[in-house]
Amino acid sequence: MTVNDVDDVLLVHGGTPLEGEIRVRGAKNLVPKAMVAALLGSSPSRLRNVPDIRDVRVVRGLLQLHGVTVRPGEEPGELVLDPTYVESANVADIDAHAGSSRIPILFCGPLLHRLGHAFIPGLGGCDIGGRPIDFHFDVLRQFGATIEKRADGQYLEAPQRLRGTKIRLPYPSVGTTEQVLLTAVLAEGVTELSNAAVEPEIEDLICVLQKMGAIIAMDTDRTIRITGVDKLGGYTHRALPDRLEAASWASAALATEGNIYVHGAQQRSMMTFLNTYRKVGGAFEIDDEGIRFWHPGGQLKSIALETDVHPGFQTDWQQPLVVALTQATGLSIIHETVYESRLGFTSALNQMGAHIQLYRECLGGSDCRFGQRNFLHSAVVSGPTKLQGADLVIPDLRGGFSYLIAALAAQGTSRVHGIGLINRGYENFMEKLSELGAKVELPGKALG
Repeated sequence: MTVNDVDDVLLVHGGTPLEGEIRVRGAKNLVPKAMVAALLGSSPSRLRNVPDIRDVRVVRGLLQLHGVTVRPGEEPGELVLDPTYVESANVADIDAHAGSSRIPILFCGPLLHRLGHAFIPGLGGCDIGGRPIDFHFDVLRQFGATIEKRADGQYLEAPQRLRGTKIRLPYPSVGTTEQVLLTAVLAEGVTELSNAAVEPEIEDLICVLQKMGAIIAMDTDRTIRITGVDKLGGYTHRALPDRLEAASWASAALATEGNIYVHGAQQRSMMTFLNTYRKVGGAFEIDDEGIRFWHPGGQLKSIALETDVHPGFQTDWQQPLVVALTQATGLSIIHETVYESRLGFTSALNQMGAHIQLYRECLGGSDCRFGQRNFLHSAVVSGPTKLQGADLVIPDLRGGFSYLIAALAAQGTSRVHGIGLINRGYENFMEKLSELGAKVELPGKALG
């Protein structure tokens, strides 16, 4: 069964430990951006380790609308992208993708270089807090683009070649850092980006661009310098594995008292998560092929946790781990500093029997930008508590997978609504659940 066959509601019969082996492929936060980068080249690119997720299909469709040929390569999970005949796309066709993903904004720089103009429809994505696209447009204006707001989106033009510039981000935004990289590589002169995001997926995108002929230097103080070149070629690249998906399955193993071997998981990009996982009481074992995660028995320990940009504890690791923390003894303190609304998912966990209280104050760590803005961005989790099955409506990608973990850990049956959203970032998650022995079923069809 493919992800396209997954119905909107999943019945989850909880209380069974997840045990077995699954595989993670290329990172959701890198692969679609590497696909966009292919637009910048004068020759075909070859991208390997591509997962079958919705964001990949959205970008593939947008690339094809702009004349890029996208076809399977020689090995499973390989795409060949040929940008030789890039062209303007029909506005109505582009608009059909409005609301399906936030990736289209990253087409701006490459299309301005290739065509001199670009149209960006309304943007979708998870509702977890403010991710203002104003950062993107401010950056593009600094490069010399003009932007006209229209009823159906934004129309951008580059009357002449874009020019390098100095940019300092007020916050190390991943999306805006990607925008600068994809725009600066073909801009005239040098671009200096201060307070840049430095996530592993950003480094991997820089590797892609360097393979194409870009000149990019990363300093130790979050400064990236890009010297524009006149022409880029194609690339051959194997995407780094998805550390966020790997951590989600690790948390599932902990919450269900299970044992999961994650093929493709890598220690280097997960070191901060692994330290926290061990502090909570989880066990793991690393080899050349992946990482095994399991609950070793006994009580889990409560912790104080603060999310942060890399190399801190990633915000996308937080939600799945919170489900496991409902089973830890004592009070765990969570301080979310990246997305102000990311803790909203905990209300459903409370309905299942968890004891989680939200606070507007910055708890358990340093003050952050949300502390003065009246957001419920800190949580105290009291445990352990027994979770009971419930009706759950998925709010966002990571929160959705967290609900799935909670349903699997709970006693009784849960009805999880909106599971199609999980397809955005978790490849073949239904098959993986089946392989791990999860007792789940689509209405009218048993899967495990």
